[in-house]
Amino acid sequence: MRRFLPILAGILVWVAAVPAPAQPVTTPAPNPARAAPEAPQAPAGDSLGVLVQASSAKPAEPVVIDARIGQHGDDTRFVVELSDPVKFHIFTLSNPNRLVIDMPEVLWRLKGPPVPTGTGAVKSYRYGLFRPGNSRFVIDLNQPVRLTEPLVLPPQDGYGYRLGLGLFPNTQTAFDKTAGWPAELRAREKAASEIASLPPEEEAPPPGALVPGRVAKRKIIVIDPGHGGIDSGTIGVTGMEEKNVVLSVGLRLAKVLRSDGYTVYMTRDTDVFIPLFSRAPFARKRHADLFISLHADSNPRRGVHGASIYTLSERGSDKEAAALARKENQSDIIAGVDLSGQESSVAKSILIDLAQRDTMNRSAQFAHTVLHDLSGATDILTPEPHRSANFVVLRAPDVPAVLIELGYLSNPEDCRQMATSRWRNGAAQAIAEAVRQFEPLVAAAPRGRIP
Repeated sequence: MRRFLPILAGILVWVAAVPAPAQPVTTPAPNPARAAPEAPQAPAGDSLGVLVQASSAKPAEPVVIDARIGQHGDDTRFVVELSDPVKFHIFTLSNPNRLVIDMPEVLWRLKGPPVPTGTGAVKSYRYGLFRPGNSRFVIDLNQPVRLTEPLVLPPQDGYGYRLGLGLFPNTQTAFDKTAGWPAELRAREKAASEIASLPPEEEAPPPGALVPGRVAKRKIIVIDPGHGGIDSGTIGVTGMEEKNVVLSVGLRLAKVLRSDGYTVYMTRDTDVFIPLFSRAPFARKRHADLFISLHADSNPRRGVHGASIYTLSERGSDKEAAALARKENQSDIIAGVDLSGQESSVAKSILIDLAQRDTMNRSAQFAHTVLHDLSGATDILTPEPHRSANFVVLRAPDVPAVLIELGYLSNPEDCRQMATSRWRNGAAQAIAEAVRQFEPLVAAAPRGRIP
């Protein structure tokens, strides 16, 4: 411990001396009863848990006011400032190397730390809602690091509560020994995933479910707005975020389909992160007849524009399709999800089994119908708008599934259109029309289920 004292003292001085933002955010008056005790020691290999005791009265939702990155030679320091004390879990993950700061749900009122220089330990970062009740920072690392014990300072000199971390160079071997999910968080995530994948209880039909003369038997459609919460997806040329565009279109599509008599479930209907590996099981547990995942694409060539659609294949139809699948399949890594055991031989065998079924053919039929109907509402990518690749979200073996790229947020005109209610309503109506035409195919399809 002695050899760490100079380092800890230096961080303490640096955290206390960090200058306030040019336009400081007004913070709630600190509660004297919420003074921060000394940070407890964490067991080796476990998360660095920091618990700041609060008063018995339930406080308002904490606000993240600011975050700062400092660089001093090979040493990088990270500070998070909040209005109220919260419990942090701080841990590292490898392959790729990341630092995760996990906390209860908070309000985000910061503009973001300065852009990393690229020469220090921090490569990039993101923050947001991970799941209801749980927010986090995820910091991508340029190199393996050794963390100091976290320091929490109580409010003083106009600052709120501050968490300070020191990141120092380390070997990959040493980093890997302590990297990994803390046991208590792993149990929490397992329980949350199991709850998310449970089939719904018997429930009353949604409004309009038994509209005479439309759908004789209710069909079940699962709409999957991509990304969400901490994972914003593609950022458009105007700053528009993919997660918000696809959620808006998804909610409109659900409304139209429900009015037509379909039973509709959404993997998310708010700005929350949903792990990739829980999305296809969500559809299977609800005995879905069709799974529609909504996304918005990007391309380094700004002239590329128009909607496209993807179905599942073990190998991508082309290099660009395979590259897109690799990018979309990184969503769980972006959010700091525990991936142990996910890419198993079981997933591979399911994909091979799927190739022996008619599910992929029905997915392809629906894809052609969607492109035809979407062509009346928006531009279509040329020359090959229907592609295939190995997307995680499309791996349900007995549910026809498509991934619709509504357009390119990297294209100014596509981005402008996608920002309008008129375009979003038109896209939702076009996809709904394709679902209506798909009805006979669903009705005639075999309904064998894999447990």
